Amino acid sequence: MEPAVPAGDDPAAAPPRPALTTVVREWGRIGCIGFGGPPAHIKLLRDLCVERKRWLDAREFEDAIAACNLLPGPASTQLAIFCAWRVRGRVGALAGGIAFIVPGLVVILALAALYLVGSPPLWVLGAGAGAGAAVPAVAVQAGTSLLGPSWQRRKHTVRWLAYLAAGAAAAATIGPWLVLVLLGSGVLELGAQRAIPLRRHADTPGILALPALAAGAVTGGVLLSVAWVAFKVGALSYGGGFVIIPLMQADAVSHYHWMTGTQFLNAVALGQVTPGPVVQTVAVVGYAAAGLAGGLLASVVAFTPSFSFVLLGASRFDRLRADRRARAFLDGAGPAAIGAILGSAVSLTRALTEPWQYAVLAAALILLLAFRRGTVLTLLGAGVIGVIIAVAGGPLPH
Repeated sequence: MEPAVPAGDDPAAAPPRPALTTVVREWGRIGCIGFGGPPAHIKLLRDLCVERKRWLDAREFEDAIAACNLLPGPASTQLAIFCAWRVRGRVGALAGGIAFIVPGLVVILALAALYLVGSPPLWVLGAGAGAGAAVPAVAVQAGTSLLGPSWQRRKHTVRWLAYLAAGAAAAATIGPWLVLVLLGSGVLELGAQRAIPLRRHADTPGILALPALAAGAVTGGVLLSVAWVAFKVGALSYGGGFVIIPLMQADAVSHYHWMTGTQFLNAVALGQVTPGPVVQTVAVVGYAAAGLAGGLLASVVAFTPSFSFVLLGASRFDRLRADRRARAFLDGAGPAAIGAILGSAVSLTRALTEPWQYAVLAAALILLLAFRRGTVLTLLGAGVIGVIIAVAGGPLPH
C-alpha cells in the first residue's frame, strides 16, 4: 500500500511527489548534520517535511511521532523512515532510512577503529577518558527529562513507581536480564488495565526469532552473539535511545568481555557526539567483538526492526495510537525504561577509575542539569579536559 495525500488536503493542491534522489539527498543531509539525538532529528525532519516542502501536514507529523514512541527501538529513526515512506512509498522508506543512518555509521566505525586499536595515541586515550567520565551525567539528564511527561501520563501512581524502581534496579545490578524486566512491566500493566491480549501482527516474526537468536548467542560463534545483542537493542528497547546503554553494557563488558568498562564509556560518548541515531553505539560494540564485519552486522540487525515496523505497519499507525493494548503495555514498559536509563548511570559510574574523572562527572552534572547545556558540547568539553590531563602526564584509566 502506497501512502496517500494527507487527510484534509486537496489532492490537486498537494505538492508533487519528490524524486528518489531528492529523498536520498535530504535524508542524507539530516544524517550528516543531526547532532544532538532525537530532538535534533525531529526538528530537522519537521523543518523539511512540514515547513519547507509541505509533504506532510503538522497533524500527521505529530501523530507519527506519537506512533513511533509506542514502538520499541529508536523512535527518531523510525520517524525518519516513516516520513520517507510517506513521501515516496516503500522504496523511499528504504532509501531515506539508509541515507539517514549511513553517515553516522561511517563516522562512528572510523572513530571506533581509532579508539580500539592496540596502542591509540595519548591524546585519543585522554579524550576518551574525559568524555567517558561525563557519560553517566548524560544518562541522568536523559532519564530526568523523561520523568515529567511520563508522570503526567501515569494511570496508577504505585504501579508507575514500582515499574520505575524495577527498571532502575535491573539496570544497576542485573543488566543482562533488563529486557525481561521491561517486557514484564508491560505485560503486568496490560493485565492490570484488563486490556485485551495482543493478537498476532506484523512484528510477530521478530518476536518468534528471539529464542533462536538467544540459543545462537549461547551456543554459536561471536557473530551470533553480536546479532543477539543488536537484536535486543533494536527490537526490545523502550523509552528512547539511551535505554540501549544498560542493555549493552552487561553483555559487552561483563558477559562476553569484548570491551573494558573504559572502552564502553568511550563507545557511548562516540554515539552521543556523532551525527545520526544514538543506537549507532551498538556498531562500536560489534566492532570490538568482531572488527568491521561485527560493526556492520550489529548495525544491520539493530535497525532492521525499525524498517520492518514502518514498511509493514505504517499504514496502520493511526490505529496503533488508538489501540488501548499498545498504550497499556507502554504504561508499564515506559516507566521501567526510564528507570533503566537512570539506573545505567550507576553502572556507568562504576566504570570510572581515576579521581579526576569524578570531578569531570560532577562538572558535567552541573552543566547538564543546572545550566541546561547541550550534550554534545558538554561531552566535547570533557574530552578536551581529558586531552589536557593526558598531555600533562596525568593518570589515565586502563
